Amino acid sequence: MPKGSKAPLSIMNRNLGRSFITQILPLPWPTDDFTGKTVIVTGANSGLGREAARHFVRLNAQKVILGCRDPLKAISAKQDIESSERSSSCELEIWPVDLGSFESVKSFCHRAAELERLDVVVENAGLLSHTYHQFEGYERQCTVNIISTWLMALLLLPTMRKTSAKFYNERGEPGMPHLCVVGSNSQFYTNFKQRNEPLIFESLKGNEDMYHRYANTKLISCLVMREVAKRMQDSGGAQVVLNMVEPGFCKSELLREGTWPWYFKVMMAVANAVLARTPEMGSRTYIWAACAGPQSHGVYVEDCMFSTPAPLVDTEEGRLLQVKVFRELAEILEVIVPNMTRNI
Repeated sequence: MPKGSKAPLSIMNRNLGRSFITQILPLPWPTDDFTGKTVIVTGANSGLGREAARHFVRLNAQKVILGCRDPLKAISAKQDIESSERSSSCELEIWPVDLGSFESVKSFCHRAAELERLDVVVENAGLLSHTYHQFEGYERQCTVNIISTWLMALLLLPTMRKTSAKFYNERGEPGMPHLCVVGSNSQFYTNFKQRNEPLIFESLKGNEDMYHRYANTKLISCLVMREVAKRMQDSGGAQVVLNMVEPGFCKSELLREGTWPWYFKVMMAVANAVLARTPEMGSRTYIWAACAGPQSHGVYVEDCMFSTPAPLVDTEEGRLLQVKVFRELAEILEVIVPNMTRNI
């Protein structure tokens, strides 16, 4: 693995070349069985989230919860899935959640704690924007893509651990619960210049470097994933698999808020026509990650296989950085919900 802080740039050509090849190849059709399982998919009103939810319904999940911010789009998504999977007996539910609001996330997770079981969570909701706005006192992409994402993950973890203890350990069901946080290969294309700041989250509160903000949030989230996975392993107890899943370049609404230069828009139009996966194709990796097993714990998953994140993550600098960003994030989360990091 390349060493040093220049690694993300040195890997760029390799990653682009790999992407061109893998993007045009079909991913395996999911045939896994989720009978009896309860699944949460956030950002499920459209695109990748909707298609992932459709797969879980088709694959015999007992209950699939669509975590959505927009109630009208959520109703449309539910009706669409039900119309395509008429033979399914799955309970398909809409639960409101807005990752721009910490109270909304807490309310969602409090409701989830009442579930009999929670086997799979796919945290698909995310935000990309070049326009500066704040949610909850932080630049909104940091709020949605990092803080609220990990607030939800750590608040749902006790419910998933109870599921692991009751159904997988005591009753002997095969497998274990999976918590899948959606990542992005955009992390390969940022030098993350804020990483040397004394307080990284404070340095990201301003409106500087907005074109790299999304990539930075996804790189930070990957670093957090690595540290949380390590701490989960060290803590023992009932087991839950935590991984990060990257769906590839897909046709989606993610780029709708970006203020892109004309040449980028032209390039993206061509790429969309030639290379972009359908949301259904991209969602297949979500399903793969949701049953990839304990060997996927702390692993970056893409193209229905184990992969590697931005090279910075696997350097000594990256290992120190993952501790730093986690400690900063933990302080933020402890203000929102005191003692919540004990859930790890």
